Amino acid sequence: MPRYISQHTLACLTRQGAEELSRRLLGGKPVAARRVVFNMQEGKMLAEFDAPGREELEKWLAAGKFHFDWLLRIELEAAADGSLQPVP
Repeated sequence: MPRYISQHTLACLTRQGAEELSRRLLGGKPVAARRVVFNMQEGKMLAEFDAPGREELEKWLAAGKFHFDWLLRIELEAAADGSLQPVP
């Protein structure tokens, strides 16, 4: 399944709000985040998803009112030895 990374700008979000947001992203169906990371000082969040396609992910994000700055499909990933491997 294709993998995506998204960036989100967060306005005035508390730690408790970030935890609730991460629970919603990680527990989503049919799309769920694999990983969610925050920078509270700059008000930014990155999320990594497995999704059937970009359109489906965009629809899922819109339905959950998760506004994003950008969305990037990941095609290759570096292995421990530096070689590039296709993302399954």
